[in-house]
Amino acid sequence: MSNRAEIDPALLLERRQGLPDDLRVLLENYPREDWSAHPNVHGLASMWLQRHDMFRELGGILTAAIGDYREGRTDARQFAQIFAPRLNFFLGQLDGHHNIEDHHYFPIFARAESRLTRGFDILDSDHHLIHDALDMNSQTANAFLQALQGDGDTQRYAADAYADQNARLVAMLARHLDDEEDLIIPLILDRGDREFGG
Repeated sequence: MSNRAEIDPALLLERRQGLPDDLRVLLENYPREDWSAHPNVHGLASMWLQRHDMFRELGGILTAAIGDYREGRTDARQFAQIFAPRLNFFLGQLDGHHNIEDHHYFPIFARAESRLTRGFDILDSDHHLIHDALDMNSQTANAFLQALQGDGDTQRYAADAYADQNARLVAMLARHLDDEEDLIIPLILDRGDREFGG
């Protein structure tokens, strides 16, 4: 995929409000509200949507867990037991999913529909930004988990730092997942799984 420097700054992940109209050409023919009834939704499209729903759900679980801790509904021990394994799963699954997309699916999709190539470049650029946010999320999470052994002020400061990083990551991911679906699902519905090796 293309170099991140080639992406219009207005289309960078934390700035954009959605994909530009020229990348929504297939979405006009296959609007979201019609996806579940389309005969080509089973297979690859369904798998894609399920994975994205899992990421949304896990992001929500992590957000709720940190909120529960900050509001005193869970103590440090309970929080760590809930949080650490879910965070590790979330970060690992997201990284693996993006690697498969970048190295396998995005090139196939871009070859299948050249009008959308710029969209896949944008999504690839998103993955680099999300990867950086994942690293920062992991660092602040580890610092927070270590701070659970400290005094109340240390814990609160670390919890606030992690909550900020988590909110940023979840917001980035929400925008990215929606835009990725708007680009990919209509393409799969239009062509069917066979064109993409399904």
